[in-house]
Amino acid sequence: MIKAGAISALMLSLRLAAVAFAQQAEHGHGGAPRTEHFDARYSHDHYYADHGHVVPRLPPTHFVVPNAGGHVYYSGGMWYAPRGPNYVVVAAPVGVFVPVLPPFYTTLWFAGAPYYYANDTYYQYRGDQGYEVVPPPGDQSAQNPEGAADQAPPDTPPDVNASPPAGDDLFIYPQSGQSADQQANDKYQCHQWALSQTGFDPTQAGGGVAPEQAAVKRADYQRAMRACLEGRGYSVK
Repeated sequence: MIKAGAISALMLSLRLAAVAFAQQAEHGHGGAPRTEHFDARYSHDHYYADHGHVVPRLPPTHFVVPNAGGHVYYSGGMWYAPRGPNYVVVAAPVGVFVPVLPPFYTTLWFAGAPYYYANDTYYQYRGDQGYEVVPPPGDQSAQNPEGAADQAPPDTPPDVNASPPAGDDLFIYPQSGQSADQQANDKYQCHQWALSQTGFDPTQAGGGVAPEQAAVKRADYQRAMRACLEGRGYSVK
């Protein structure tokens, strides 16, 4: 039989190991301070490494992105620049293109246009070019051409929300296997066309028209959206 003293020693050893493991989880391997931040903007709720964090190697799956006469590396919503034999985490350079979105992203809408958000970075779909890194919605002066500055993330832009206009109470179903990206692009283009035809914008208070015109203009907008989307292969209810 195992003596009580041996059992106590075993339990103490297990507790000490648990404490050491918890400390490593808190501070990182080798006791280094934690270098992650929790991105809670727009309820995105994911962890990312801080700018300036240095890694000895890139993730196995990454993309080489041309930028300002050189290049940076993109993987899973993270951006890296060469630093000697290592790589440093940097801010996403505005104006570059990537072929895919991060695996976790949040879709936002600003003035009827879809944006894709992850890790303090905003993307917009540009068709065959892929996804462009763009300034925050409503702040077109925000530029970061080098992508290496460790700048504080911008405040949440006004009038940005996670609910698309989606045709102003229209229920839209893809009939031809359109991808989520294609659906967002079609909705946006149809929204722009319906807005140009009717002057009614459901993303604005009162549709952006005189109160006495709101009901008629809203109905006109819905008809225009329905016609546009049905012509692109959607079922609209």
